[in-house]
Amino acid sequence: MEEKILEILKNVLETEVDKTCSQQTCDAWDSMKQLDLVVELESEFDISLEPEEIGNMKSFDDIVKLVGSKTK
Repeated sequence: MEEKILEILKNVLETEVDKTCSQQTCDAWDSMKQLDLVVELESEFDISLEPEEIGNMKSFDDIVKLVGSKTK
């Protein structure tokens, strides 16, 4: 799952990313990319994200925890 999330981040942000990627460390991660990221994550993992959850997605680790909790 982590590798797939990294791949999605790389594709959406159109830059190289690693597990330390966050909104603060990646200039490409803006509000529009956040929405693109949500669409890709929901599609790939067949989940639905709530607005509050989307707002809390600020780093790779946040995304891993969120997707993990939704796919169990």
